[in-house]
Amino acid sequence: MFDALTEKLQQTFKRMRNKGRLTEADVSEALREVRLALLEADVNFKVVKTFLDAVQARAVGQDILQSLTPHQGVIRIVRDELIALMGTSVERVHMASNPPTVIYLVGLQGAGKTTAAAKLARMLRHQGRQPLLVAADVYRPAAIDQLKVLAEKIQVPVVADADASPLALAEQGIKMSKRLAKDVVIIDTAGRLHVDEDLMGELESMNRKVPGHELLLVVDAMTGQDAVRVATAFKERLPLTGAIMTKMDGDARGGAALSIRQVAALPIKLVGSGEKLEDLEPFVPQRMASRILGMGDLESLIEKAEAAMDRDDTQALAAKIDKADFTLEDFRGMMQQVKKMGPLSKVMEMMPGMGGQWAKVKDKVDDRSMIRVEAILNSMNKRELARPELLDASRRLRIARGSGTTVQEVNRLMKQFDELKKVMKQMKGKKGRRMGRMPFPPFN
Repeated sequence: MFDALTEKLQQTFKRMRNKGRLTEADVSEALREVRLALLEADVNFKVVKTFLDAVQARAVGQDILQSLTPHQGVIRIVRDELIALMGTSVERVHMASNPPTVIYLVGLQGAGKTTAAAKLARMLRHQGRQPLLVAADVYRPAAIDQLKVLAEKIQVPVVADADASPLALAEQGIKMSKRLAKDVVIIDTAGRLHVDEDLMGELESMNRKVPGHELLLVVDAMTGQDAVRVATAFKERLPLTGAIMTKMDGDARGGAALSIRQVAALPIKLVGSGEKLEDLEPFVPQRMASRILGMGDLESLIEKAEAAMDRDDTQALAAKIDKADFTLEDFRGMMQQVKKMGPLSKVMEMMPGMGGQWAKVKDKVDDRSMIRVEAILNSMNKRELARPELLDASRRLRIARGSGTTVQEVNRLMKQFDELKKVMKQMKGKKGRRMGRMPFPPFN
């Protein structure tokens, strides 16, 4: 989402770095470019002004201008102010001391509330909670069926009755949660316009009679500044406690994520980063600021790896690396582990050091390239996977035909595998291995 903003900021900081020592005029010129980049990213103009005033007040100090690396000081200030803009701390979904915790998901129709409800239930279930879903959207056709299907996938019970009122369903959900010993009740409400008095009144009535511990506004990041206006309007009618930003993996400009807290005084608690049910993660301002500035997000990358990768397989692979006994079968296993972390593009975005380079190579990086590499490996027999040196010209031709690829692609894969083995030998016995040194499968 922030690719365009990241690229523009990287270009601005590169020009600053090339100048060496900075003057106040240099800083002002750079901040003008930052201002344009933020406005183009659809950040609220009042937020942009407040942000730049704070950066300039700190960036023109003598400690920065007279330092040996003033551009790094300015980048650090920009990062700090971005964090302050989005919130200096991580806002968690709070659990009630006396279960069940009642969580309302509200917002406009089409924002992704039903999917967000299932994603949240899955996340809480993996954290050891026992969630229950309530299909209180009785107005949208197929909304109840959609939630039932998603609930079945994550093995979470759901309260649903197309003939009942939303309030009756919420009350039924509380009763059932106690009967089934569920400690979280997630209520998926109907999408509504904030100007719809009847539906907004219905929400207010539900919250009075079945008070929510969390009232989370689900907003579509693709709507830009409209998301901020929606948040402001809903907050005037409901005691919102936070927001879930959906579709953060889209190609929108992302300004809502940088504006919603300052304009609507509403913290972003969770972000949806994809279509899969596991694609929901806490909103961490420090990590988001690093991503925007092209610094990567190593902490999130590590968390994804730990959640997705099998510990025993990873340790076995590490042992093979230590012995410099790395085969094509191990290479295939490593690829399968990486695939569990999600789309390759998302993994690459989080890697430190990508910076502005990501915008240049992202078109060449997709999961189809990994599928082609995997097809090549799957076309080899066990003997060939264990002994790559057996792959002569005739075998490579057979593998290319069997995998629907070309001999050139097979040769490129083998060349890359040889490079990887060299890296493995260099890493043998060394501590603090770095993923960044490992070449990825070919992308073109």
